[in-house]
Amino acid sequence: MTRLILALAAAALFAAGCGGSGDDTATKAGQPVQITMWHGQNDIAGKVLGQLADEFNRTHKNIQVKATTGGVVADQMRQKITTALASGEYPDIAYIFGSDLANLARSNKVMDLTDAVKAPDFGWDDYYAPARDATVVNGRVRALPALIDDLSVVYNKKQFKEMGVAEPPAGGWTWDQFAATAKQLTDSSKGTFGTAWPAVGDEDTVWRTWPLVWQAGGEIITDDGKVGFGGQPGEQAFGVVNTLAQDGSVYVDTKPDSDQTYQLFNNDKIGMVVTGPWQLPDFLDAKTEFGVAPLPTFGGPPLTISAPDTWTIFDNGDARAKAAIEFVKWLNAPAQDAKWVTKAGSLPLRKGTADKPEWIAYQKAVPGLSVFLDGLDGARVKPANPAYPRISEAVGQSLVAVLLKRSDPSAALQQAVQASEAVLAGGG
Repeated sequence: MTRLILALAAAALFAAGCGGSGDDTATKAGQPVQITMWHGQNDIAGKVLGQLADEFNRTHKNIQVKATTGGVVADQMRQKITTALASGEYPDIAYIFGSDLANLARSNKVMDLTDAVKAPDFGWDDYYAPARDATVVNGRVRALPALIDDLSVVYNKKQFKEMGVAEPPAGGWTWDQFAATAKQLTDSSKGTFGTAWPAVGDEDTVWRTWPLVWQAGGEIITDDGKVGFGGQPGEQAFGVVNTLAQDGSVYVDTKPDSDQTYQLFNNDKIGMVVTGPWQLPDFLDAKTEFGVAPLPTFGGPPLTISAPDTWTIFDNGDARAKAAIEFVKWLNAPAQDAKWVTKAGSLPLRKGTADKPEWIAYQKAVPGLSVFLDGLDGARVKPANPAYPRISEAVGQSLVAVLLKRSDPSAALQQAVQASEAVLAGGG
């Protein structure tokens, strides 16, 4: 039944290519072009986007932007958009996770922006490489960057000091050193753990593993469409997770969103967390004394993962599509990007943003933020492949089995590889 529902939803998505929520006739002569953005952001981030849209409307009389959440939070946007495309009533711009773009890009209502970003004044080369890479599906630019991040190790300085453990070396470190440090920081009598790992089985569980696979020479999906994390690369990556589990040095967080992990970190009960820049403001609010170190490696050059999100633009006629591109281009210009990212707790989309006074002041106020920014130079993104969500699900289930010590890493890895091979063989 589930497959039938998904098949019907997919059919409806493609059928949306025959319809749409509007065209150029919706814009009256002499009137500004009206476009709608669903941003899925609440609290401060949503407020800032609303303020930026208002500023754009004041300074661009030929285009008027209506910025709303779309009635959902960002992690529900793909489902919302799929339904909207099926009904023929969809926005001009939506905030779409990079991992969801490949599936949505199957619809011809998702604009192809390859030519647009080549314009001399677009500044495409000024965007950090991971931000650009996350918008490309089958060699075509199918969205524009919206937000960029990456992973580093944030460590609790107070716990390190109390346990008499040396802080991570400034010049880089290895996964063996990370595991040994986690073990030193663990004391069951005090209720402390060296580190933590999400064990819900979702993408939060999985994406922390891919840098280890890449560092070991593997891939998620190879260029010829095969599973690329079997054998030695997967064994090394799963082996690190298994070492932490067997040592009892990892807090296995079975609650969504890792909220329990961060509470324990702020209470000086977890020494190290692999997380992104979005979490630093919360640590500052909690008055937690922390430092930031790059991800460990297996001895090679630094390499981390970035999971950029996108502004996906939909075809509601030439006038509205052109207006939507103009708005996002303005929104992502360094002056506006600096306002957005310092409130969203993310990193600059563009190198030009890093030179803006707002970003420079923000970086000075947030300890360790420079480590995340430097990490973008050695960051990769997940493949823009429609099969990825199902591969992630398979890997997530296997990682949970290792974390809970229900399976040895070799068997768990093999199960994930076989399930992923079946997904790719079936076309995703």
